[in-house]
Amino acid sequence: MLDPRIVGDEHYNVATEVKNVLERYRQLQDIIAILGVDELSDEDKKVVARARRIQRFLSQPFTVAEQFTGMKGKYVSILETVRGFKEILEGKCDNIPEGLFLFAGNIDEIKEKASNING
Repeated sequence: MLDPRIVGDEHYNVATEVKNVLERYRQLQDIIAILGVDELSDEDKKVVARARRIQRFLSQPFTVAEQFTGMKGKYVSILETVRGFKEILEGKCDNIPEGLFLFAGNIDEIKEKASNING
């Protein structure tokens, strides 16, 4: 369990909200399977989009996994990771394709990739 007295309020609040978004996404899975994403409310569509970005952002390449994945690991500090999740939660990354979040380092790397695509 996270304790805000140990990790700090921002880390605790962001982690709690990430868990809430992922849980809501899990709850929506049956509705999505039956009716499709298009039938969701606008708010639930945002939850789904952000949850999918969060899931992909969790795929940061770790140095310890290099020998298994063949991908160079990247060090991302806890502060950078929390900042990245916070920006996803705040909707600052809603315009970035979710695929860019896969196997990326920090949020700035993702934004840079997005700006290179957009020209």
